[in-house]
Amino acid sequence: QVQLVESGGGLVEAGGSLRLSCAASGRTFSAYSMGWFRQAPGKEREFVGGIVWSSGLTFYADSVKGRFTISRDNGRNTVYLQVNSLKPDDTAVYYCAARRRPGIYGDYDYWGQGTQVTVSS
Repeated sequence: QVQLVESGGGLVEAGGSLRLSCAASGRTFSAYSMGWFRQAPGKEREFVGGIVWSSGLTFYADSVKGRFTISRDNGRNTVYLQVNSLKPDDTAVYYCAARRRPGIYGDYDYWGQGTQVTVSS
C-alpha cells in the first residue's frame, strides 16, 4: 500500500518558519514527482510546488516563490517543504501528494492526510 504522511505543521507568528515533512512508503518510491498543496478555509485546494524525484528539479507557485523551498533526502523517501517568511494568508492545511507519470502540474495519484499550518499576525 502507498502511504504519505505529513508532519511538522503548527502555530507560528507571521515572519516565522516551519519545516514540513512528507514520509513516503510503498509504491510511492517509484513516483515521478511529489507535490505540495494547501487548502485554506473556504478556498479551493492550491498547488504550492513540486519536485522531480530523479533530478531534484523544483517548481513553485508564484504566490510562494522565494519563500518556500522543496527538497528531498538521498533515499528519495521523504520530501520537505521549508516555509519561510510566513504570512497569515499561508494558513492552510498542507498536503503532500505523489504523481506516478511524468509531470508536475497534472493530477496526482496519492495523497497524505495533511498537516495544519496556522500563522498568526
